[in-house]
Amino acid sequence: MEAVPAHKKFAIIQEMAGCHGSIQQLCEIAGVSRSGYYKWVKRQERPSQKQLEDEHLKKKIEECHEELKGIYGYRRIKVWLKRKYKLSINHKRVQRLMREMGIRAVIRKKRPYYGKKEPYVISDNHLNRDFHASKPNEKWVTDITYLIFNGQKLYLSAIKDLYNNEIVAYHISQRNDIKLVIDTLKKAIKKRNVNGLLLHSDQGFQYTSRQYNNLLKRYNIKASMSRKGNCLDNACRENFFSHFKAECFNLYSFRTAEEVKDAVHKYIRFYNHQRFQKKLNNLSPYEYRTQAA
Repeated sequence: MEAVPAHKKFAIIQEMAGCHGSIQQLCEIAGVSRSGYYKWVKRQERPSQKQLEDEHLKKKIEECHEELKGIYGYRRIKVWLKRKYKLSINHKRVQRLMREMGIRAVIRKKRPYYGKKEPYVISDNHLNRDFHASKPNEKWVTDITYLIFNGQKLYLSAIKDLYNNEIVAYHISQRNDIKLVIDTLKKAIKKRNVNGLLLHSDQGFQYTSRQYNNLLKRYNIKASMSRKGNCLDNACRENFFSHFKAECFNLYSFRTAEEVKDAVHKYIRFYNHQRFQKKLNNLSPYEYRTQAA
């Protein structure tokens, strides 16, 4: 919904003044300054020639905006004014007037660019599809999935131990960025002995960032990355997310981010502590790890 332009608020204040409160009170309610209101009143009483021209142009701009359902920005409105009314107006003036009117083009939201904006690090595929681990904290895999609900989106990052398929750490964010994977990794580091372990990921910009790889080096974690375009290298990482979506996320209609986060927390606890797996001799990941210990 577009904000009400200041000049329209001033006009309403002028109509309501006296009967419905003082100028000061009405300005506070409308969210405008009293000095701005009085300047507007003064301009209405003795408008300059330029102000008169601006008001005339504003009517034409509003006509274009309404006629074309707001799809034109100031550059195309400039062309429209010239073609329809033969008005040669500087595009900056059109932009200023539109700003004063509080209108703007209804444009498609640009997709956030998640490209590589910094030097990046590519690691070899040291895991090489050997998904077997003989002990805990020997081989971890990590990935990110998106959760779409009620017109919103959250990103879930998780780290899984290949020894028992346990989710070692996870983090949820509204942004798919480097901070998401850094926060996930830091949680895992606090819980486990990570010295010398292998951590496998894809070649997403988060995992190839200097910041992420510097953190791996600091804790003597060896990075491994899937080859581009080879889905079989990623099979071990996709498994948990597919279970979560089939057994939890896709079964319910979520309204808020808090509901989604609560569902993630409960499911991962269930997955780690109660969901038995055939590969683990029908034990849960937690039971398998503690039994071995």
